[in-house]
Amino acid sequence: MAMPSMGATAAEIDIQDFLADAWRADGLDVQTWDIDIAELSARPDFPGMEVDRNCARGVLARWPGTGDGPTLLFLGHTDVVPPGDLAAWSGDPFAPRIAGDRLLGRGSCDMKAGTAAMWFALRALRDAGVRLRGDVLLAPVCGEEDGGLGTYALLQRGLRADACVIPEPTNLDLIPANGGALTFRVRVRGLATHASRRTEGVSAIAKFVPVLEELVRLEARRNDNVDPLMQRWPIAYPLSVGTVHAGDWSSTVPDLLIAEGRLGVALGETPAQARADLEDALAGLCATDPWLAEHPVEIEWWGGQFASGRTDPGHSLVRDLSDTIREVLDRTPQVYGGPFGSDLRLLVGAGIPTVHFGPGESAAAHAPDEWVSTTDTVACARALAAFAMVFSGVA
Repeated sequence: MAMPSMGATAAEIDIQDFLADAWRADGLDVQTWDIDIAELSARPDFPGMEVDRNCARGVLARWPGTGDGPTLLFLGHTDVVPPGDLAAWSGDPFAPRIAGDRLLGRGSCDMKAGTAAMWFALRALRDAGVRLRGDVLLAPVCGEEDGGLGTYALLQRGLRADACVIPEPTNLDLIPANGGALTFRVRVRGLATHASRRTEGVSAIAKFVPVLEELVRLEARRNDNVDPLMQRWPIAYPLSVGTVHAGDWSSTVPDLLIAEGRLGVALGETPAQARADLEDALAGLCATDPWLAEHPVEIEWWGGQFASGRTDPGHSLVRDLSDTIREVLDRTPQVYGGPFGSDLRLLVGAGIPTVHFGPGESAAAHAPDEWVSTTDTVACARALAAFAMVFSGVA
C-alpha cells in the first residue's frame, strides 16, 4: 500500500491508523490517541515544527512479555519529505517499485523500510512461538522530519523503556550519537530605488554576499576539531542555506532578502551555544560594514530545533546489538556518529539509551529515486528479532 505521508497531510494520519489496525490484527495491544498539538507546542521545551499541522495521531503497540524482563522500544517515523522536482524521478515518487534489489519511492529509505523491519521482526518472533520476559514496544511516530512531534508526544504521555533502537538508514552500521540541527531565518535589509539609479540604493542581495561568506567561514571554524565519533564525515556539523528570496521587480533595487538555512549542532554543545555562535559571527560582520552596522542582519530561530544526542558507544546496548549483528549477519558493524538530527536526542534526554540501526544509505534519503535494499531490510529484521531475545530475555 502506497501512502504519500508528508507532514501535515491527511496521509500522515492515514499511515498511523493503518499501522494501528495492522498491529491489532497481529494480536498486539495497541493504543491510539489524538495528539494535542496546541497544548504541546506551547511548552517551552517543544522541539518545533516546520509545517502547519492542526491534527496528528499517536500510536503505541505492545507485545507483552512475562513481566520479569526489560522493555525494548523499536521506534520509526512514518512521515516523509516532499518529492521535490518530479522531473528528477524516473517514475511516480509515491508509486513504489522494485528494480533488482532496490525498492524505490519517497520514504522507502527514510524510513519506511526500517519501520517495516521492526514490525516484521516482532511478527517473526510471534510466529515462531517465542515468548519474551520483557515487553517489546512498537512506536510509529509522526512529525520527525520537522522537529519530533510524535516522539515528544509519546514521552509527554509517559512512555518509558529500558532501551530503544531506531531503524533509521545506517547501512546496517550502529549510530549511537548524532549532531543536532537548528533552522534559522535571516533578513538582510537594503534600500530600494529604480535600477537605473542603483548607486543611490542599497541592494539587499549585494549585502547578503558577505553574510554568506561569513557563514562559510563559521562552518569551517565549527568543524575544525570535532568529536572522534564524527571524524568520518568531511563536514560533521554542516551549515547550509537552503532558500533565498529577494526582490519583487526586475528593475528595482531589492530592499529585503530573506534566507533560510540549517545550522549543525556539535556533540556536547547546547542549542543555545550554537545559536550564540552564529549570532556573534554575524554581529561581528555587521560591525565592519557601515550599512549593516546601521541595519544589522536580523536572525530568527524557527521550525525544527534538534539538539545533539549521544549514547555512550561503550553502553551495553551498543555492545550487545553489535554482537548480535555479528552473530546473525556475519558482519561487524561500524560505530560512529551521524551528522543529522533525529529523535534519538529526545529519547536519550528522557533517560532511554538509544541507537540507530537500519537498512539504507542516508545519502539516498530526501533524494530523487530514493531507494533501499530489500536484502538489507530483511537482514535488519533478522537482527532486530534476535536482539529482542537477547535484550528482553526468552521466557
